[in-house]
Amino acid sequence: MTVIVAGKLYVDPMDRDRFVEGHRPIVEAARSYPGCLDLSISPDPIESGRVNNFECWESQEALDAFRAVAPRPSASVEIRDAQVLKHDVSHTGPPFD
Repeated sequence: MTVIVAGKLYVDPMDRDRFVEGHRPIVEAARSYPGCLDLSISPDPIESGRVNNFECWESQEALDAFRAVAPRPSASVEIRDAQVLKHDVSHTGPPFD
């Protein structure tokens, strides 16, 4: 079963770019980790303090294994609010039927 972790985080707008860049080592490590289909931590183009998080994993086991060895962010930035959820996906297909 595919696992998707997705949502939005809010940080001080002055700290957003530092937050995103501080998570770059995690993105780089995840994208080369077995079972990671995609991972992105990126600035939102509309809301200045918002960071978008998207992760797609082959399985919960792959996600758990990565989290056990994942690097820490290289910058410490306070998260003011987070609305991130994990989704277990039983079927995938093209975006338009």
